[in-house]
Amino acid sequence: MILHFDDAAVAPLWSGLNLTVARGEFIAVLGPNGVGKSTLLGTILGTRRLTAGTVRTDARIGLIPQQRMFPRDLPMRGRDLVSLAMAPGALRRAPKANVEKHLAQVGALHFADQRVGLLSGGQQQLIRQAQAFAQEPELLLADEPLLSLDPARQRDTVARLAGSGAAVMCVTHSINPLLGVVDRVLYIGPEGHVVGPVAEVMRSDVLSDLYGTRVDVVEVDGRMVVL
Repeated sequence: MILHFDDAAVAPLWSGLNLTVARGEFIAVLGPNGVGKSTLLGTILGTRRLTAGTVRTDARIGLIPQQRMFPRDLPMRGRDLVSLAMAPGALRRAPKANVEKHLAQVGALHFADQRVGLLSGGQQQLIRQAQAFAQEPELLLADEPLLSLDPARQRDTVARLAGSGAAVMCVTHSINPLLGVVDRVLYIGPEGHVVGPVAEVMRSDVLSDLYGTRVDVVEVDGRMVVL
């Protein structure tokens, strides 16, 4: 067991969450805006308190946070941020070769010496990926990690997350880029939540119950669309 929720709640967003995540398992966290998907990650990190129940993990955690652009005048390079992630609070920098390994892993080495505030949104996302992987995580929390990435970079990111060996909790608005790698879906709706394989969760009757109104799940050119 990497992560365990026992009758967990953050009122008034969600409650009664029972979920055990195994080593290497890939969980997609879906649902509309405002239901508490990012809050869920916060309870794992300890930045958001539960109002009931418990959440437990003893795993080393890596985080790809929800995208916020770095300030343009931030006097740090991409490689500086990755170095700090590898040696937080240390007086010395992480070994250059190790920093460059993680930057190269995500395709960010060629812009690693630029100030991060001047990078594009997609480039900043790759720096955040390198920071997360630099933690050598056993549990990887990713909050909309595909934002600002082109389709090729999205595919690379999904493969990287799935191949990391870590358990993954990935908040996303679309299941489609993850269909080939996701083990289970946690879908949080206005009227509750459900956990299970994609085929059991992404159904019109299940999502209609979670929304409290008619919801249609249709397949268009091999992609799932929630209407």
